Amino acid sequence: MRYLFSTGLIGAITAGMSLLRGTRDAPITWRAVLAWLSWGITLALAIGAAVDMRRDAHGIAVAPDSPLAPKQSKRAKKQRKAAEKAAKATKR
Repeated sequence: MRYLFSTGLIGAITAGMSLLRGTRDAPITWRAVLAWLSWGITLALAIGAAVDMRRDAHGIAVAPDSPLAPKQSKRAKKQRKAAEKAAKATKR
């Protein structure tokens, strides 16, 4: 539920509603098509961000181009170091 109500998704949905109201009675022009295309891209990016947040929260690897990838790799490196340190301590 937390990901469903992310600010990106809410913003994309409200922008789509206002775009719908604005283009409901207007004829279809290239500007309207570009506005809807832009909204579709915005919605896709918001959904992708929510999916990446969920994957990161569950410990699943995210795509390398995701904004969460550097944080995830830093966390993984820190965990590897801690595991190596624990392994060395048990060998002694």
